[in-house]
Order: sequence, then structure tokens, then C-alpha cells
Amino acid sequence: MLTKVGQIMLYVNDQDEAVDFWTLKLGFRVIAEEDSGEGLRCIEIAPRESAETTIVLHNKDMVAKMSPGLNLDTPSLMFYSDHFDQLHSDLRSRKVTVGEIMNRPSGRVFNFADNEDHYFAVMEKK
Repeated sequence: MLTKVGQIMLYVNDQDEAVDFWTLKLGFRVIAEEDSGEGLRCIEIAPRESAETTIVLHNKDMVAKMSPGLNLDTPSLMFYSDHFDQLHSDLRSRKVTVGEIMNRPSGRVFNFADNEDHYFAVMEKK
């Protein structure tokens, strides 16, 4: 039986730039990094607060060569924030592409883009 989501695989063109974006712009931390020595490098990141689910950054080209049929599209991720307005403001001041705050039946939400123009959403956690 499944009990929780452990990791989300995010396939990126430049792992170093992706690490810089997630750590410097969003305040994530690097949890682990593995390098097979054969070009396969995996970098696990997570928010600074305790997180049960982490994101693993994989090199898109390398994964495509190893697993040609794998879907390498960006997953649609929804993050929660206890400091929603502050996060929105902070991301803008850090020159992150940030959408306007919108009111939805489930709460307020905005989106942001990473360094490769993948879009993600943030919802106010009440």
C-alpha cells in the first residue's frame, strides 16, 4: 500500500543552474547529491522546513538517452506557504517570474517560473 509521495523527479537542461534557482531564489537546500561517474548525476533538494517529499533534479538529456520512452515533461506542482504574501513579494524582489495573486474557491494562489520557464503554483495554506 502506498503511504506518501517520497520524491518528485524534475528533468532539467542544466542541473547547476536549477540548483542555483531552487536554493538561492526559493530557499531550498540540497539534501543529497549522487554522481555515477558516467554522467548520471542526481541532486535531491527540499524546502528548508521539514518536508516529507523532496525534488530530485535529473539531467534531461542523460535520462532521455537512458530511457527513451520516459515522459520528461515538467510535473504540475502545487506548493503551500504559511507566509504567502511575503513569499510572493520575496520572489518578485529576487527577479523570479511571478504571476498575480488570484482568488480561487480553494484559496489564494499564484504561479512562478523557474530558470527554464517551467511553471509551478503556490497556494496560501490556511
